[in-house]
Amino acid sequence: MRVLVSGGAGYIGSHTVLSLIDAGHDVLVVDDFANSKPTVLARLESLSGQSIPLHSFDLTDVDKTEHLFAHEQIDAVIHFAGFKAVGESVAKPLDYYANNLGSTFSLARAMARHGVHRLVFSSSATVYGDSAPVPYQETYEALASSSPYGWTKVMQERVLTDVAAATEGLKVGLLRYFNPVGAHPSGEIGEDPQGTPNNLMPFIAQVAVGRRDRLSIFGGDYPTADGTCERDYIHVLDLAEGHVAAVEHLETMSDPVRAFNLGTGHGTSVLQLVHAFERAIGHDLPYEIVGRRPGDLPAYWADSSRAESEMGWKATRSIDDMCADTWRWQSQNPQGYPDA
Repeated sequence: MRVLVSGGAGYIGSHTVLSLIDAGHDVLVVDDFANSKPTVLARLESLSGQSIPLHSFDLTDVDKTEHLFAHEQIDAVIHFAGFKAVGESVAKPLDYYANNLGSTFSLARAMARHGVHRLVFSSSATVYGDSAPVPYQETYEALASSSPYGWTKVMQERVLTDVAAATEGLKVGLLRYFNPVGAHPSGEIGEDPQGTPNNLMPFIAQVAVGRRDRLSIFGGDYPTADGTCERDYIHVLDLAEGHVAAVEHLETMSDPVRAFNLGTGHGTSVLQLVHAFERAIGHDLPYEIVGRRPGDLPAYWADSSRAESEMGWKATRSIDDMCADTWRWQSQNPQGYPDA
């Protein structure tokens, strides 16, 4: 297939581009570089040995999106593009609703006009809200969220479900995943958050490389094995391979829309992740346990058995793999990607 990857220069998108090429697919990328840098594409081309067509614009631009579909052969779409910082979404809700929903509207209209009937949507475990039983299962229907970012995912899932019901032949895979970490084993591409990291692993990596003094762990008195929060961390390459499995599965999927959890099926605590990173770098890391952060749940993880039974996908990489690959990326790129 020739697959359009929206947000293909981003963290998960860039790894998925490589996995698609490894699986024998042709890839083109659309990205406005709001959360990424153009230098990513040169590294993807070097790693893959292929030229990767790039269209640099904002998908909320309906005319440019239409022009893209009118002038390129596209068989399927994997949609990553969107704003993704939970805290920022609380401060700027209108920006998040306009961008995340607007890009999906624009994309869905262009697909319909040009007969593109395969879409994999990058959703999130945040759609399960605060009340779903653990482990999270796709059959849980009371989707909700505690942030505007999360609500955009809930709404996009609803929009795509309704569009698929009304569009003959359209197949949509909704991929709900948890905490992607790790990097490509080459160390050439990885996670490069702009500003202060919102997630644990890049913060740990920046402490390890000397960009930050110490790690603050929010809460050490949760009802978990060591008192710190437990999350379902998944290697970004396992996640990328899950997107490839999904886009290939759409060809034979009987339902117009199907949700799949992508996770490891078990929780890892904050301290367990810190200690795994210490093993990767060979020395201790400075950290302190501080007060709980409002809204954090004690523990959650995925039941990913549907993805395994229906798509043949399963996460295979360990926490130690995730930390070793993250450290290789961060130590080789202490300041992240160059600007040019």
